[in-house]
Amino acid sequence: MTEVVPASGTVHWIGAGLSTGSGLAALCDTAARVRLWHRTEERAEQALAALGLAGRAEPRAYTPSALAAELAPGDIVVSMLPAPEHGPLLAACVGARAHFACSSYVSDAVLERVPAAEAAGITVLTETGLDPGIDHLFAHSLIARATEAIGPGTAASYTLTSYCGGVPAVPNDFRYRFSWAPVGVLNALRSPARYIEDGAETTADRPWTVTRPHVIDGETFEAYPNRDSVPFVTQYGLPPAWKPLTFVRGTLRLDGWLTAWAPVFAELEQGDDRRIASLARELATRYPTTDADRDRVVLAVSLDVHTGPDEHWSGRYLLDMVGTKEESAMARLVSRPLALGVGHILDGSLPAGLSRGAETGERSEVWLRELGREGLQFGLWVEG
Repeated sequence: MTEVVPASGTVHWIGAGLSTGSGLAALCDTAARVRLWHRTEERAEQALAALGLAGRAEPRAYTPSALAAELAPGDIVVSMLPAPEHGPLLAACVGARAHFACSSYVSDAVLERVPAAEAAGITVLTETGLDPGIDHLFAHSLIARATEAIGPGTAASYTLTSYCGGVPAVPNDFRYRFSWAPVGVLNALRSPARYIEDGAETTADRPWTVTRPHVIDGETFEAYPNRDSVPFVTQYGLPPAWKPLTFVRGTLRLDGWLTAWAPVFAELEQGDDRRIASLARELATRYPTTDADRDRVVLAVSLDVHTGPDEHWSGRYLLDMVGTKEESAMARLVSRPLALGVGHILDGSLPAGLSRGAETGERSEVWLRELGREGLQFGLWVEG
């Protein structure tokens, strides 16, 4: 195994969008030096002031060449940029022997650079935010608990669901408010979703058409699958002796969302890219998230394992958080786990090469305890 480049103590946080929250402040407490890179130095200064971090981090105007000029071996680059920009950023990190961290899924562009990153002795930390991130921690924790209770060699069937959603804390008639790229919200609904239902792989070309009620602590939400859930059966390390009846990772929306969005779905069915881009702008204008609005994030992960007609184990995690005037729930729940992961690069506890935020039940328990100590509240219920 390649020896890891020791962390220098310098963190470069790239981007100060809606998901940059108190995680950045946490790093200002633990790292020797933090630099915030934004479109201009003035905007970086404004972002630091808004976060109460003026004077605690160094503002920088971001360009790839400007960042590359300041990177040193052992530095840590934290990308809050869109996923397509992660590949070039990681390439710069490999060249400088600097570590890389983000909250996003592992893209092909990142994956193809992992061998070079490992050879350079740098950590590539991914999927360390909310979704993906905390959802993985919950799932790994439940699977480890169930495996210990039942045994990995015991024949069983299971249902695993993982649903996450950012919704208005005070519902409006549209059952949603836009807080990030509106066209991205609509285009995500145009991407097919693959999942397991009734023991078979299933694909929904239009995910909203398989939206179903999902009751959480007596409150009814609407849930639909997104992306490709199937690879996570392997990523989560579920015992081969256990057969999936249902395995779905998806999105939560407020009750009534399906009806409220019916005109939007009709437009999406037409598939006119220009019209959809125009519609996204119209909807963002009609249903924006204002300074007076508070967001709410709900994450519910459940695992039910059946070993016989009357024998089963079940467990579930629930996180339900409302944002405050100082910080949105989404910003807190993305940036705090990411900062926690960066802290583990700083202390040298992560290996060279690719590391996802949650890879084992043991790591998940450690990280969940650490997040709990930082004030992130969530519940765990186990039966059987």
